Amino acid sequence: MADMDPETATNTAGEEEPLFSNLDLFLFSLIVGLGKNIIVFYGSQTGTAEEFANRLAKDAQRYGMKGMAADPEEYSMGELGRLAEIENSLAIFCMATYGEGDPTDNAQDFYDWLQENDDENLSGLNYTVFALGNKTYEHYNAMGNYVDKRLEELGAKRIFDLGLGDDDGNLEEDFISWREQFWPAVCEHFGVEASGDESSIRQYELKVHSDVNMNKVYTGEIGRLKSFEVQKPPFDSKNPFLAPVTVNRKLNKAGDRHLMHLELDITGSKIRYESGDHVAVFPTNDSELVNKLGEILGVDLDVVISLNNLDEESNKKHPFPCPTTYRTALTHYLDITNPPRTNVLYELAQYASDPKEQENMRKMASSSPEGKALYQNWVLDSCRNILAVLEDMPSLKPPIDHLCELLPRLQARYYSIASSSKVHPNSIHICAVVVEYNTKTGRVNKGVATNWLKNKLVNGHKSTVPMYIRKSQFRLPFKASNPVIMIGPGTGIAPFMGFVQERGWLKQQGKEVGETVMYFGCRYKNEDYIYQEELEEAEKNSVLTQLNVAFSRDQDHKVYVQHHLKKNKEHIWKLIHTDNAHIYVCGDARNMAKDVQTAFYEIAEEYGSMTRTQATDYVKKLMTKGRYSQDVWS
Repeated sequence: MADMDPETATNTAGEEEPLFSNLDLFLFSLIVGLGKNIIVFYGSQTGTAEEFANRLAKDAQRYGMKGMAADPEEYSMGELGRLAEIENSLAIFCMATYGEGDPTDNAQDFYDWLQENDDENLSGLNYTVFALGNKTYEHYNAMGNYVDKRLEELGAKRIFDLGLGDDDGNLEEDFISWREQFWPAVCEHFGVEASGDESSIRQYELKVHSDVNMNKVYTGEIGRLKSFEVQKPPFDSKNPFLAPVTVNRKLNKAGDRHLMHLELDITGSKIRYESGDHVAVFPTNDSELVNKLGEILGVDLDVVISLNNLDEESNKKHPFPCPTTYRTALTHYLDITNPPRTNVLYELAQYASDPKEQENMRKMASSSPEGKALYQNWVLDSCRNILAVLEDMPSLKPPIDHLCELLPRLQARYYSIASSSKVHPNSIHICAVVVEYNTKTGRVNKGVATNWLKNKLVNGHKSTVPMYIRKSQFRLPFKASNPVIMIGPGTGIAPFMGFVQERGWLKQQGKEVGETVMYFGCRYKNEDYIYQEELEEAEKNSVLTQLNVAFSRDQDHKVYVQHHLKKNKEHIWKLIHTDNAHIYVCGDARNMAKDVQTAFYEIAEEYGSMTRTQATDYVKKLMTKGRYSQDVWS
């Protein structure tokens, strides 16, 4: 699953006060009223594009301009052309691509508007685009490319080249390099000069509450105050449902990894899902990490605070729900486990009393080759989170409120649902591997969500998980008689457990169900052959017409799913070419999905008598027709 995000919607103290009225805010009048001339729209699924947008809006101040970051979902984008009426105005688009080249949820309406309005005249609108993607995906940066091309077609003027960010490489570095060239070009275009003020610009001011009513204090809710106490449908990214965990079992029989199967109870929630959808869960950070941060910064984490936007006209009043405590912010709202981005290091550098440490932090935030190498090595390759940075730079003592302002939001995590709603209408199954690894600095890093889920024990008291459903394009064929070929090694098997349940249910209903073929892969048969009993049972009942399992390390030479595909190539070609089969691939994008695709090219070359170019086109056509679907992550 590619760039995946709960938006940072927060409201001020009142419980029912909505952040925005239900009407889209009128972009033009709002911006004129606020005196802004640089507006940065973001299409964000995991929060990164939003983070970049905020950084660019903040940059604008250094150039004597007024910037704001904006969620296109909250504005009437039909007014985009009117920005041309504002002197020296510029629209910047930070656009992430999701899944199979799709727009992110919050940019879907904007994407539809661009597609449908051929007669729109955007001449006079100045724009630039920075795209966020991952080159291991088929449709690398499709959304950014589309917005860039489409705005030009509608008459807008591109004032700086499209930037391409690659999350498979170093997204941060791509962004910094683009941004370093972008601002001088803007200054030249508008004839303005940088103020030269490189000092840190605070966006929020701290207010400490001494006599606050604790009923008005956020304790981890994503949207409405007390929404976890009084649950009201519909449930979505701004109003998650607290689902009780009814099953939490270890799936693998041996080995040093922990693969788990969880079941979430959605009874009475009115939540509907289809096989192939994703469940998004909001995890919480490890209390040990939070306590250590409090200790190293020497603060009382239970102080009730608000961070209030210094720009009173901004639509974003707080960086996360306020008022709250530092403990709640660091536990529920802020990302403290990912390596900090360069802007965080840059802004915190001023609080290092050792000149050498201060210099190194500034260097890592620069675009010099030496600085980039230092950031890559010291932060990224060493997997240092903010706590590790503070521990390894003893002179660095930032005020906790500035740190909370700079850290990105903790995001929802997405899992392919491992059940079918036809069989389990009130339950959602998750299959995941617990992430834990040693870093170069000798620390143990743990995945936030998987370790939190692992500890959701089912023992008398209710363990709950805040969750919502994200619809997917990963769907069984409309006609049950179409054959399906499912390829999913490791936890990539998750959506296929739902598919198998559904095909079994359809058979029981007396429907004609086509061939159902599974290619699963794991390391060792006796260790991590997960769902073995369920799969063998499905094969025995002819729900699975063919079960092929590759055990990569049970013999001297490695055997993977693509080797099994090639072994059955004649049968596979018949299913695809003659019987209209649908192909599904789930799991690792970087290696497995590519190798599997190559195996299909080879099958088409051999049995369809095609050249490699023709075979590639053939597979691409299957994708366009929705007969070759991928649910992959890197």
